[in-house]
Amino acid sequence: MQASIELNRTPTVQYLLRIGDTCLVLAQRLGEWCGHAPVLEEDIAMANIALDLVGQARALLTHAGKLEGQGREHDEDQLAYLRDERDYFNLTLVELPRGDFAFAVVRNTMVATLLKLLWQRLAASSDAEVAAIAGKAVKEARYHQQHSGDWVVRLGDGTEESRRRTERALKQLWLYMPELFESDAVDEAASASGLGPAWSELREPWLSEMQQVLDAAGLAMPQEAAFRSTGKQGVHSEHMGYILAEMQHLQRSYPGGVW
Repeated sequence: MQASIELNRTPTVQYLLRIGDTCLVLAQRLGEWCGHAPVLEEDIAMANIALDLVGQARALLTHAGKLEGQGREHDEDQLAYLRDERDYFNLTLVELPRGDFAFAVVRNTMVATLLKLLWQRLAASSDAEVAAIAGKAVKEARYHQQHSGDWVVRLGDGTEESRRRTERALKQLWLYMPELFESDAVDEAASASGLGPAWSELREPWLSEMQQVLDAAGLAMPQEAAFRSTGKQGVHSEHMGYILAEMQHLQRSYPGGVW
């Protein structure tokens, strides 16, 4: 069994991994829809969104691996497959189990809206490589937001059953919303260096864009709960271990294996 790598947790590396890991884990969850979406066209669309997210994760993990340094550069595969659970910094929201289709499209809308706002700001990053990654990724995130948001409207304004499921998904997922905008020393360091924005700065535009989608769907925005999830700090839900076991099995069992 391949051992875990030791991660150099600098603020810059953690900031980039928060974004890269969020993309990577959500892509894994979306991949679970392959062959299970309600219509063939959506099956393909969700797989394509997952592939876009994998591409964004690859670019950020590769860059984070170079910045991590310590005289032993880690590549994207090592960072994706050979870290312990506490060294992943994705939002808790994306590690939750697949759920039904309403759950998937509400989650996609929440994350795509965040990523679009984030990529827009990162396009002006003081790190030229991050700015270049953001310039491409923001176009993909706009499509992801539009596509999933259209589904939220269709389901919320659809049948009694689709509306009931969408409202339930919104209520479940909104519990994890505050974590998106929690600020800490990692955020402050990124903001001070010009690497990227503190995520708290994105809260109001995110709420505004989500409100537009929910209004179009005839859905009420839930109240913010006191609960706080902590995936960005490396402290995850009980679901993270299972998804990592699936993601890491081949690389851990057959080190250096390639297709």
